Amino acid sequence: MRASQDQLIRPGGRRRVFAAGLLAVALAFTSACTDGGGGKPSSWQGGSESPAPKAAATISEPATDAKDVPASTGITFTTKDAVETAVELKDAAGKAVEGTLTADGKTWLPAGALEYGTSYTATVTATGDDGRPATATSTFTTMAKPANQVRVSSFLGDNQVVGVGMPLIVKFSRAIPEDYRDDVQRRMTVTSTPAQEGIWHWVSPTEIRYRPKEFWKANSKVSYRVQAGGLPMGDGWYGRADLTVDVKIGAALVMTVDNKTKRMTVTRNGSVVKTIPVSLGKKSTPSSSGTMVVIEKLRKTVFDTMEELGPEEGYRTKIDFAQRLTWGGEFIHAAPWSEGQQGSTNVSHGCVNVSMANGDWLFKNTQIGDPITVKGTERKLQNGNGWTDWNMSWDEYVKGSALPYEPPADPDTSPTPEAGTPTPTPTA
Repeated sequence: MRASQDQLIRPGGRRRVFAAGLLAVALAFTSACTDGGGGKPSSWQGGSESPAPKAAATISEPATDAKDVPASTGITFTTKDAVETAVELKDAAGKAVEGTLTADGKTWLPAGALEYGTSYTATVTATGDDGRPATATSTFTTMAKPANQVRVSSFLGDNQVVGVGMPLIVKFSRAIPEDYRDDVQRRMTVTSTPAQEGIWHWVSPTEIRYRPKEFWKANSKVSYRVQAGGLPMGDGWYGRADLTVDVKIGAALVMTVDNKTKRMTVTRNGSVVKTIPVSLGKKSTPSSSGTMVVIEKLRKTVFDTMEELGPEEGYRTKIDFAQRLTWGGEFIHAAPWSEGQQGSTNVSHGCVNVSMANGDWLFKNTQIGDPITVKGTERKLQNGNGWTDWNMSWDEYVKGSALPYEPPADPDTSPTPEAGTPTPTPTA
């Protein structure tokens, strides 16, 4: 368990507000409310005192008069006997800060990082069924801008169109300690239209990815956000800034290669559009069986294995229509020298060989993130050798999350909280 400043951004316990069996939590940003929970109650004419409000509110974090509060802080509070709850945060000049409750309902988060070295006042107003408000306030000061800041970057840029197998990839310029990853992940949200169930998965201390339970639905709109600004990330390091990316999913183009038939079947939105003869890796250099996605596309390139394999087995060859599938060097590419074997014999060094005409067609129709599954070869795909997020079962993928997995109540109607060659990488 981490202490002091780090605890300031941790949500507190779950808050439930009941009145006659109904739950009602409303967020508002209004002028300051009258304190109905402390001090001497106002009096009616004739000198009798008004009854105390039935509801009560308490702010647990940030504590009142707290100093050096992280700029990422949320407002953690509890209420009792409230049928309506309003949360507001204002700076010293009285300017309201926008924000919302987190998906788990445990805290209120500002829409962006707060200003460094600035005083803020949080007010929580709870109103019971008697109509009388009770308020709690906390005035605190954020920390000075830290010297050690972690940069957050996304592989994808705004407005890119990607395939249905594209994972969302976020990287950090510094390793995130394991006991900070849950806090970081709480500040990462994905919203898709239509809504789709998915989860974040830590690939390494510096990289986290997100995939839906099934392939993205064709033509979906996807937005993901990392509220990293001012967020403690361990050892005195803090997130530099927030990051938001909007992308679009293209058509559902899926490739399936069967070693038994030496054929690739290409479907678009569920319908077969092309069947392509292929030559896979020969026995000494078999292709990998598993589900991969297109990582990069190279209209023309040179494969050079002289240093890796030596002068006897190495080669240096010009290649057309190359689409990378693994970091280890497996591609889909045109191979005019093997067109006579395509559809009958495996002669490649592990790649998926196709004709020049089919290579051209595939290159024009595929996108970064389009999935390909190879079946029936002598070697299994190793996870991590490329974007192998789909080579894991859903249960395996969930294990990579730093937060417990909670399926959405209705994934078909509720947004999910929690792409060509890449455009310049956005960073924060």
